[in-house]
Amino acid sequence: MEHIHYISSEVLSLEMLQEIIEHHKTLELSDEAKVNIQKCREYLDKKMALNDAPIYGINTGFGSLCNVKISNDNLSQLQENLVKSHACGTGEEVPNEIIKIMLLLKIQSLSYGHSGVQLETVQRLIDFYNHDILPVIYNQGSLGASGDLAPLAHLSLPLLGEGEVYFEGKKVHSSEVLKQYNWQPIILQSKEGLALLNGTQFMSAYGCYILLKSMKFSYLADVISAISLEGFDGRLEPFNELIHYVRPHKGQIVTAQRITELLEDSQIIAQEKLHVQDPYSFRCIPQVHGASKDTIDYVKKVFKTEINSVTDNPNIFVGEDIIISGGNFHGQPLALALDFLAIALSELGSISERRTYQLISGLRDLPPFLVNNPGLNSGFMIPQYTAASIASQNKQLATPASVDSIVSSNGQEDHVSMGANAATKCLRIMDNLERILAIELMNASQAIEFRRPLKSSEFIEMFLKSFREDVPIVSEDRILHYDIQKSITFLNSFLIDFDALQN
Repeated sequence: MEHIHYISSEVLSLEMLQEIIEHHKTLELSDEAKVNIQKCREYLDKKMALNDAPIYGINTGFGSLCNVKISNDNLSQLQENLVKSHACGTGEEVPNEIIKIMLLLKIQSLSYGHSGVQLETVQRLIDFYNHDILPVIYNQGSLGASGDLAPLAHLSLPLLGEGEVYFEGKKVHSSEVLKQYNWQPIILQSKEGLALLNGTQFMSAYGCYILLKSMKFSYLADVISAISLEGFDGRLEPFNELIHYVRPHKGQIVTAQRITELLEDSQIIAQEKLHVQDPYSFRCIPQVHGASKDTIDYVKKVFKTEINSVTDNPNIFVGEDIIISGGNFHGQPLALALDFLAIALSELGSISERRTYQLISGLRDLPPFLVNNPGLNSGFMIPQYTAASIASQNKQLATPASVDSIVSSNGQEDHVSMGANAATKCLRIMDNLERILAIELMNASQAIEFRRPLKSSEFIEMFLKSFREDVPIVSEDRILHYDIQKSITFLNSFLIDFDALQN
């Protein structure tokens, strides 16, 4: 397999992004990208030499200072000042996995030749990526319009030999790393600081990271719900394809088919049932899980468009001989999509917690709290409390960020997306969903033991056997915190073939 990914105009998909990350591919600029970057930079240099008219962000101030003309002698200082002054991030540090995606997406956006950056600036960002030199970035400070200014300023500081980076497992000042590689700080030319700071790469990187996890955990939610259905001695009729073809939402059909396939040849699902119907949290798995799948599909399309776009400002069009100041940095498409994704992921957790509740309720010949000698043993009483607490928090976090806007820059930037807040909230919901599903798996795997000697399907028995290597059956009370942590680790270690998911 090729261990180099060439940055070019070829469409970058989420699946390609996953492959680049998983296989630790290095980045290189294609010849096409190099030509695009150089042609744009040469055009801008000639334009500046021949034209003294104010061009926003190139020889003017920024934001509400857009009418302040800057002399040509100070253009480099203007760009450096921009990066330093905008590095106002605070809060928690952005995870390294997301910073790596931010670097890749910023390189991709600059490679199209509409941003006016120097080739050496882009090459240095590639050097950072390839050597795992990851700028320290904070998750608070972006309004999601004028781009992700504060986070991208922190991403850019090491180009100047400023700010901190993670390198070889330690947090160090970027100047130390530049010295180690004998690299000189980049001297920013006109427009470069603005090209680096304007953009949606913070929101985009969070969104891509969450989407890759959500595709995996959407699948795992189906697997775990099938185990719960077996543990609850549920019915298979609600998954019959005839029901779903008369209401043919794609996600609903995919979910019903998957559950049916997961339970193929199961002795438990095939046994005669004493009850006519199951509660909604079992019977409506296709409808609820399916709606979340359809949401993930929609959000994937939004982000695929975004990560193949130019999102800084102004944009330079060499062939048309024009520089246009617009608003491609505005994160509204991402903010709305991230809020929608947050709701969809929260709902997967909400219905999961309800299945956990049903399993511990002493129904269907299951003992209360799924343990022998209940009373002396509390069994799985309190993991459901934990899941309920987390599901409730997710509902609070799912309140949309995109409906808010606060005026900034003296009224020049009078409507913002708050997409960065939507992104960081959505990641918290994703992390919470992992925990809720891990708790459901603990309960479902325990419940199914009370159906023995009947067996589930070959796949589910294999899945449970693997799980039991990490989390044994609970025969008497023990500290279940450790079981929850092991369950989360188990789910995260589970490998998924994204091409086979079809969602």
